[in-house]
Amino acid sequence: MIRNGIDCIGQYTHLFKGKRLGLITAPTGLNNDFVSTIQILHENFNLTALFSPEHGVRGDQAAGALVETYLDPITQVPVYSLYRKDSKRLSQEMLDEVDMVVYDIQDVGTRYYTFIYTMLYALEDCAKAGKPFVILDRINPLDGVTVEGNILKQDYQSFVGNYPLCVRYGLTAGEVATMANDQMNWHCDLHVIRAQGWDRKMQFDDTGRHWVMPSLGIPRFETALLYPGTCIFEGTNLSEGRGTTVPFEIVGAPFVNAQQLADEMNSKKLPGVVFRPVYFKPTFSKFQGESCSGVQLHLLDTRAIRPLETAITLMYTIKRNYEQFSFLPPFKEGSRPFIDLLCGDKVYREDPLDVSVLLEQFRDESREFAQLKQQYHLYEENAIRSYS
Repeated sequence: MIRNGIDCIGQYTHLFKGKRLGLITAPTGLNNDFVSTIQILHENFNLTALFSPEHGVRGDQAAGALVETYLDPITQVPVYSLYRKDSKRLSQEMLDEVDMVVYDIQDVGTRYYTFIYTMLYALEDCAKAGKPFVILDRINPLDGVTVEGNILKQDYQSFVGNYPLCVRYGLTAGEVATMANDQMNWHCDLHVIRAQGWDRKMQFDDTGRHWVMPSLGIPRFETALLYPGTCIFEGTNLSEGRGTTVPFEIVGAPFVNAQQLADEMNSKKLPGVVFRPVYFKPTFSKFQGESCSGVQLHLLDTRAIRPLETAITLMYTIKRNYEQFSFLPPFKEGSRPFIDLLCGDKVYREDPLDVSVLLEQFRDESREFAQLKQQYHLYEENAIRSYS
């Protein structure tokens, strides 16, 4: 049986007794009996503050929506926002309310996913304030060995990429924190309450666990596995499926010929995936209320699929065939295009671009990162699997 950190908390009560606790969590903060970490800490310890990431501690905020300070309606514990317009960090006033900060959110093992930076910001803030930081660790649903994609470059840091990770990094949240705390010389008093029973080779569908949506955009494990790839379409004028029931599993636009695109992509015989023509009308986000056509990515083999390489191949196939394709401009004057922030580099916009050369460059970087990360593994080590 696999137990996440919260399921093992009874062995670590000495860490929490007598301390005012601040908890960073989200709807995935649950034990194996579906009891929330909020409730467990509130009933057994002195929970004095909740800190809200994007989407809110109860998951009631939309993607990108700013979160305000309020009282949690169930526990009446104050909720302080870590997703504010002016900052995404713990303020000194927030830190004054607690003696220790605890983190429990399910990660999806992908560099773009913002919860990991909420964690790292809080880790750094606790280091500066001399506050201990505890991670109730959770399994990586994409597995703990596979690495894919390039390493983020320093000049392209943002809230969708603020640390030199590969796109798919093959680490748990606790391992990422351990790596950052060491490499950045933060010297935080970091405690990782480890998951138990998880083998690094396991993907989520090997675990027998029930999927709890880490956010509304990731409704299924299959979505999470495609997300390292199809998220790059957020930086383009193509719909990545937001506003449908299968976000990040379909890609399209009003100008795409669905059958032709599916036929061309299937002719490439990419591993672990097949492309089906699809027609859809988003209820929000890009092309709201407009008829779109494109492809749905169906997983044939969850271990063979190379989600980022698949999505890059799809993106440049569309770019080559449709002059209407474009990368989105920066959100504000003087900032970088969103595609650069997702990539952690400007290479996606280089023209002409040799996709095969780009993919080989990314494989070199993933092999480099795969070797680096081994020293921070907290769980059983197996042969590193990076794409080559």
